[in-house]
Amino acid sequence: MNILLIGGGGREHALAWALKKSPRIHRLIAAPGNPGIAAIAETAKLDAADHAAVVAFCRDTAIDLVVIGPEAPLVAGLADDLEAAGIRVFGPSKAASALEGSKAFTKELCAEAGIPTAAFRRAATLEAGLAALQEMGAPIVVKADGLAAGKGVVVAETLEEATKAIEACFSGAFGDAGAEVVLEEKLVGEEASFFAVTDGETVVPLATAQDHKRTFDGDRGPNTGGMGAYSPAPVMTDDMIARTMSEIVEPTVAAMRARGTPVRGVLYAGLMITDEGPQLIEYNVRFGDPECQVLMMRLTSDLAELLMAAAEGTLAETEVTWSDDAALTVVMATRGYPGPVERGSGIRGLEAIDDPDTVVFHAGTSLDGSRLVASGGRVLTVTATGATIAEARERAYAAVAKIDWPEGFFRSDIGNRALDR
Repeated sequence: MNILLIGGGGREHALAWALKKSPRIHRLIAAPGNPGIAAIAETAKLDAADHAAVVAFCRDTAIDLVVIGPEAPLVAGLADDLEAAGIRVFGPSKAASALEGSKAFTKELCAEAGIPTAAFRRAATLEAGLAALQEMGAPIVVKADGLAAGKGVVVAETLEEATKAIEACFSGAFGDAGAEVVLEEKLVGEEASFFAVTDGETVVPLATAQDHKRTFDGDRGPNTGGMGAYSPAPVMTDDMIARTMSEIVEPTVAAMRARGTPVRGVLYAGLMITDEGPQLIEYNVRFGDPECQVLMMRLTSDLAELLMAAAEGTLAETEVTWSDDAALTVVMATRGYPGPVERGSGIRGLEAIDDPDTVVFHAGTSLDGSRLVASGGRVLTVTATGATIAEARERAYAAVAKIDWPEGFFRSDIGNRALDR
């Protein structure tokens, strides 16, 4: 197969790393890719927002499958335009991507299908948002309705915090994503990430993971796209996995199919495991970042076959297998993240990491001549495997210690929740 991978972050580096293992791969091309991906695959300068250019590229290079990594091209309908051109694609349609593109859409779907989730209100104006806040009280979760790169969520402990968060949304802090706001009751429990692949009919559960959203140790600071993750998640017992499938994921797939907008691709359920069981916090329609990194390190079956089966509608015939080993990843980010950051600081020491059980996935890097530099907020995801989470964590932090990048920072407590259990 010739595969085109859309994206250039840590998630896409991990997908490329796993795809390269497949004996079915002839050419793997990433657009735009990054320096880490370029070491293992071809890269191409291609604007994912120019759907006609993507279609033309696929035809010119005889692409058999397009794998769309990030959420923005999915919400923009890239999968629809590829399918209309007769090109197989792994990733849901624009209509199905509303599960991630609009938090209000997902909450309404949950209400219709009886899927357990937090009580909520939606507001299209500042006045309506503040009125809903007065009715619901605090603590409360304030969410920008649209895509905000993992930064449009505030867990507000007080009415004052919640008011500021609502005002920020309607003042344009998150662009169009904040044109509508969803207010949710704050759920109490332990968060977990649950992934499944679906072809619209069959749903295949993947391994479990847990990420760390807050910026600093001890789960302090603002929410981010994720500062680290590990797999498996001890909180996701066999019973909890079965309940998540039967109470949340399978009803979602059935409801979307009944609407005539089946989901084909990844369903990533952000969960809160409460005393009553799993409740849905939100959906994403792509692999998580950095959860993808730990999942790919544990996957032992053929990723190319899995993604093609989802695109072709043959998932029922596909087996997915996992290593018994655990995996853990530590995100190294530029100081200032998740706020504005300075780009261009030099990164050294990656060549000193020679542990076969450790991989450094590039998330926000570029080359300045031959010099590797930071080009974003989250820059590296240092990922390791081990017989236990503790062993994987020890390897990951040993690798982090070899990286010479004074302008970067990382959390030192990734995996603590698992170890505390």
